[in-house]
Amino acid sequence: MAADPGLSNRLARLIHDERTGMRTFLELLKREEALLIAGQIDALSTIAEEKTQLYRSLQRLSDERTMMFARVGAKVSNENIRIVLAQAPDALTAWEEIVTLAEEAKERNRVNGQLIVERLQNNQQALTTLLAAAEHPQIYGPDGQSRPTASSRHLGSV
Repeated sequence: MAADPGLSNRLARLIHDERTGMRTFLELLKREEALLIAGQIDALSTIAEEKTQLYRSLQRLSDERTMMFARVGAKVSNENIRIVLAQAPDALTAWEEIVTLAEEAKERNRVNGQLIVERLQNNQQALTTLLAAAEHPQIYGPDGQSRPTASSRHLGSV
C-alpha cells in the first residue's frame, strides 16, 4: 500500500481526535475505579452515561478509519496505518499511544468489572443475611439480652 498524502492527512486528524478520546475514556475508567473502591455507587450512573457517549464517539472514529481504508481498497491494520502515517511522525506517535491506551483501558475495565462483581456478591450476602434474620427475629427479654425464639408453637395453642 503506497502512502497517499490526502489519506495521510485525514488519518492524522482522525488519530489525534481518537487519542484525545482514549485519554478521556481512560480517565473515566480511573474515576469509576475510585468510586467503586470508595463505595460511592450512586455516582456510577453518571460515569456509565459518560462512558457510553464516549464509547460511541470512539466507535464512530474507528468506523471512519475503516471506511477511509476501504475507499482505497485496503484493510485497517497496524502495518497499514504505519505505512500511511510514515510521513506524519506526530500522528504515528499518537497512534502508538492509542494502542497503549487501549490496552490500559482494557485492563482497567477488567478490574472495574471485577470490583463490580465483588460488590454484587457482598450485597447478595448482606441481603441473604437480612432475609434470614427476618425469618428468625430475635426476641429480647426484660434484661435486654436476646432469647431464642419460640419453635413452631403459635400463640393460642397449647
